[in-house]
Amino acid sequence: MKKKVLVTGVSGFVGQHCAVELLKQGYHVKGSLRDLSKGEKIRQAISKVIDPNDQLEFCELDLTKDQGWEDALKDCDFLLHVASPFIFKQTNDENELIKPAVEGTLRALSFAQKCKVKRVVLTSSIAAMSAHMYHGEFTPDNWTDLNDKNLSTYVRSKTLAEKAAWDFYKNQKAGHKIELVVINPGGITGPTITNNLEGTSMDTLVQLITGKMSMIPDVSFPMVDVRDVATLHVMALTEEAAKGKRFIAAHKQATHYMDLAILLKKNGYEKVSTKKAPLFLLKVIGLFNKEVKALLTIIGKHVTADISQTKKVFGWEPMSMEKSALDMAKSVENALNKSN
Repeated sequence: MKKKVLVTGVSGFVGQHCAVELLKQGYHVKGSLRDLSKGEKIRQAISKVIDPNDQLEFCELDLTKDQGWEDALKDCDFLLHVASPFIFKQTNDENELIKPAVEGTLRALSFAQKCKVKRVVLTSSIAAMSAHMYHGEFTPDNWTDLNDKNLSTYVRSKTLAEKAAWDFYKNQKAGHKIELVVINPGGITGPTITNNLEGTSMDTLVQLITGKMSMIPDVSFPMVDVRDVATLHVMALTEEAAKGKRFIAAHKQATHYMDLAILLKKNGYEKVSTKKAPLFLLKVIGLFNKEVKALLTIIGKHVTADISQTKKVFGWEPMSMEKSALDMAKSVENALNKSN
């Protein structure tokens, strides 16, 4: 008999796909929401992919509050802690992102331990590994250098949250000890299930295919399909060799924004621009635009990922970026058409 899994942030891009993959594998899923009124909409969206029957339920949780966590976890065998604030812009108050990311992670782990959950799979990011690097290859042993003054608030939040998780895991005292696995995705592409286009990953594609991104910045990083990310999360629940390790979920080679733009242009998305964005212009715009200011922190970076451990432990090969990007573009197009 398959077990029950609490998925935090089930309404998010990654969370919704994790729920679908868990249901496909026969797990009972309990998805956490900040607002329970969203539950029926998410159920309906998931039902278009797989019939959840009576294997899907929802609970109300907040990363910044203790209320509800014990009740949510007391009948769960595993926890997928996916929820974390993701706002790709510079902010005047770093705690807007860092505090809920770090405290939310520690809150989830603490209650998981208290409720004797067997294993926690935490969603981190390659941002916690390689954000300070401009060239070269990073591995699961790498950590982003928090002394780098060019880091965005988002990068700091992901790095500090994951570091806090590993400190918690390594310093567990006598009594029940939870197991921990961390999945570190690259830039995430792929289709939306719920037609929610609010996330940063979706927003990039929206700007590209609508022509709002009038020039393409010199940005590239290793990317991955959201369905691959979900598959790795679910495999990480029970794979014995994964315990106590970090896993990069991404293609080895980085994908450039320009490559995405050209691919979309060739496949009929006529509004996509393929003009290069001059650095000096981005710097000027960054003085007034917080998102562009954050973008400047990753301009010119070209790194590769050592995914050998992920491939070996899980027998995993990433989905092609062409299929992932086009599937994402098609789902964004459908969502935009429904909203008009």
